[in-house]
Amino acid sequence: MSLREKAEAAITDAYSKRTPSALKAVDLHTLANMKFKPRQPLLSPWLNSQDLCMLFAARGIGKTHFALAISYAVATGGKFLAWGADQPRKVLYLDGELPGTVMQQRLLTHLPQKEPQPGYFRVFTPDLMSMDDAMPDLATAEGQSVINSMVETDTALIVLDNLSAWARGSRSENDAESWLPLASWILSLRRQGIAVLIVHHAAKGGQQRGTSKKEDLLDCVIKLSRPIDYDPKQGARFEMEFTKARNLHGDAAEGLEVILNEDSDGCASWSWATLEGSTYQRVIDLANEGLSQSDIARELEVNRSTVNRHYRRAQEAGMINRKGAAF
Repeated sequence: MSLREKAEAAITDAYSKRTPSALKAVDLHTLANMKFKPRQPLLSPWLNSQDLCMLFAARGIGKTHFALAISYAVATGGKFLAWGADQPRKVLYLDGELPGTVMQQRLLTHLPQKEPQPGYFRVFTPDLMSMDDAMPDLATAEGQSVINSMVETDTALIVLDNLSAWARGSRSENDAESWLPLASWILSLRRQGIAVLIVHHAAKGGQQRGTSKKEDLLDCVIKLSRPIDYDPKQGARFEMEFTKARNLHGDAAEGLEVILNEDSDGCASWSWATLEGSTYQRVIDLANEGLSQSDIARELEVNRSTVNRHYRRAQEAGMINRKGAAF
């Protein structure tokens, strides 16, 4: 028997001895009466147990600051921007890039007055590894196994910061096949009732970097970007928008303009307004500087009808006079 024939025989023998698949379909009425574990709100209204989410932005916008603030809110049962957690739930934050000292500083910067209970906010940073350790690669089964060993049974949220550091693989990010190993892993976490937030980079065109196939699986995708009229002197000011949100409707899906401030003690605070409200205020400011509605539309890169709506509202509220000066 040739080597090839021996290999084929071994494969045939293995298939004949394997355990039948546990996969099954059930009758509609059976499914309707089954009791599944209900989804729990982690940060209402957009983050729930079992949700698979992505947060992406260009470098330097504030992805990690944003992700840490979300994590603290979930771990403490607190609030962040327009969102709130009804009770503390356990978070595992997996950082793949920052030096340990930088992560310490960022955690301290965003530390809320109500600190997480012990064990409710666990953090991995590469500086915890020895010189002989290799960074786990979540594009491989071995890397996934290493991270799975960190996941506790009552972990509610895993934050992966960031995708490029944790899922390196051997394929290009633009190759749809490169996403499959990580997709299988996060789906296994979903089956355990765990939510996942993936932090990722934006491409030069403004969309998330790599294959768009990643978004097919996700429940929620959040984009952070600079406003049109951004001035570097303003620091961490950006717009947050849901580019995908399966379970959000109406006001809950509205984007926000966000500003991250830091006081003299190095403590962070956040301020925000809806994008609609922010545009309204910009129209007022530019009108009071003497710009026409057409000029304002070009400046803000919005439709003339949007400017006209805000302009009329501001006039009726007495915010703009004939000379273009605010009352």
